[in-house]
Amino acid sequence: MDGKAKAIHQKALGEYRLKLYFIGPTLLVLIIMNIFPLIWSLGLSFTNYSSLVSKQISFVGFSNYSRILRDPFIWKYFQTTARLVIVAVGVEFLLGFGLALLLKEQFKGWGLVTTLILVPMMLSPVVVGFFWTFIMDANFGVLNFLLSLFGLKKVLWLTNPHIALYAVALVDIWMWTPFVMLISLTGLLAIPKSLYEAADIDMASWWFKFRRITLPLVSPLLVLAVLFRVIDAFKMFDLVFIMTGGGPGDVTETVSMSLYRLAFNKFKTGESCAMAYIILILIIALSNLLIRWINRTKAA
Repeated sequence: MDGKAKAIHQKALGEYRLKLYFIGPTLLVLIIMNIFPLIWSLGLSFTNYSSLVSKQISFVGFSNYSRILRDPFIWKYFQTTARLVIVAVGVEFLLGFGLALLLKEQFKGWGLVTTLILVPMMLSPVVVGFFWTFIMDANFGVLNFLLSLFGLKKVLWLTNPHIALYAVALVDIWMWTPFVMLISLTGLLAIPKSLYEAADIDMASWWFKFRRITLPLVSPLLVLAVLFRVIDAFKMFDLVFIMTGGGPGDVTETVSMSLYRLAFNKFKTGESCAMAYIILILIIALSNLLIRWINRTKAA
C-alpha cells in the first residue's frame, strides 16, 4: 500500500470511528431500553415467577402458555377486543376517508378547519377518558341532557352491558378518526392533478375517476392507516380502564385489561409475560397479513 492509499484508508477509518462514537451510545441505550426487557420478559414467561410472592423461581416450560390458551375467559376477552377493534376501526376508516374526500378541495378557512378536526388525536387518552366519562354520566352528563331536550329517555352509557362497549368505541372513534383522515388526505393530495385533467377530457364520470384513479393510488396509505389503528386499538387500555374498568361485569374487559389484572392484581408475573407474548404474536401475524396485502396492491 503506497502512501496516498494509506492516507485514504486512515481517513476512511477515522470517519468510521467518528460515526461509531456518535451512534454507539444511542445503540447502547436502545439495547438496554428495548432489547433487554424483551429478552428478560421472554425468559420470565417460562417460569413461575411472581413479583409479590418470594419463592424460588423454577422453569415451567410452556405450561404458562398452555394454561392461557386453555382458559375460556381469555378467548372471551379476545372476542370482546376483536368486536371493539372491528367497530371502532371500521367507523374510523369510513369517517376518516369521507372527511379527507371533503377536505381534498381547499377552501377559505381550510387550514383552520383541518387543524380543529385534528385536535382530539392530540389529547392524552387518560384526559379523553375522564372527559367523556363526565359527558356520558347517566345523571348529569351532557349527552343525556341533550336527549332529554328531544323527549328521549335517559341512556346508561357506561353501565348498560349492551351499550358500554359501543360507548367506549364511540370515544375511540371521536379520538382517532382524525388520524385516518390525516393519512388519507396526505395520499389524496399527492395524486397528480394531470390524471384527473386527462379523465375530464375523456368526459369520465366522478365514480369512474374515484374507482380508477383515486382509490388505487390512495389504497396503500389507507391500508397503512388501518394497520396502525388495528394495532393501537388491539392494545387499548387507557380508555377502557378510565371509562368502565372492564365493566359492567366483564363485558368491556379487553385482553390488555386482562393482562393488567393478571400482572398487577394477581401478581402472576410469569403467566402475564406469556400472555403478553401471545398478544404480540397475534399482532405481528395480523400486521404481516396487512403488509402482504399492501405489497400485492402495489404490485398490481
